[in-house]
Amino acid sequence: MLLKDKIAVITGGAGLNGLGYATARRMAEHGATVVILDLARAEPANAAANLGAGHLGLVADVTDKAACEAAAAEVLRRFGRIDALVNNAGITQPVKTLEITGADYDRILDVSLRGTLYMSQAAIPAMRAQRSGSIVCISSVSAQRGGGIFGGPHYSAAKAGVLGLARAMAREFGAEGIRINCITPGLIETDITAGKLSAEKKAEINATIPLARLGRADDVAGACVFLASALSSYCTGITLDVNGGMLIH
Repeated sequence: MLLKDKIAVITGGAGLNGLGYATARRMAEHGATVVILDLARAEPANAAANLGAGHLGLVADVTDKAACEAAAAEVLRRFGRIDALVNNAGITQPVKTLEITGADYDRILDVSLRGTLYMSQAAIPAMRAQRSGSIVCISSVSAQRGGGIFGGPHYSAAKAGVLGLARAMAREFGAEGIRINCITPGLIETDITAGKLSAEKKAEINATIPLARLGRADDVAGACVFLASALSSYCTGITLDVNGGMLIH
């Protein structure tokens, strides 16, 4: 029970086949009380109920600072503390550089990058008061390799920004007992990829990955549990690759 009695908040966590929900499930298995934040149409309350009694789902748009602050306040009202935050919310768009509009750019960066900032700002005061806390930011291998299969250059830019933001926050808040780290998933099989890869294309991709398979949501969830737990108590500002070895260099 690596997270016994801990309160963990996960953004963008209501999609039952996504990284966020897999992380919520794994954290609950390790003893955490989980709060899932997501948009109303994703039905976060139902997702939390699927985890079992005692967990909480709240509607919150991470691009809205006031909504993030209201969600954090409600978590504190219900549970009195925030021990872990997973900044998972993000969206993607498979377009090329010359096709990106200003609206596209704003939309992609707002969710991944502005959302990471706003939710971290909402949670950090509680962590400061406790003098403890772990924030896990979900970036992407596309930030490191310069593009991916399902995300355009603006997605890579957003996820690269998450890496820089997390490192800067890690330097700023480390002395106060707050650890802030990133995970860079490779190609993970979720609803985003479902039905979009032919058997031939999947085999081609697998041939480039030393572990010879695409990732699973639980692969990322396990890394989130590690970074939220005391097992990683001397880790801050790190980038943890979860990509089957595709970025070995």
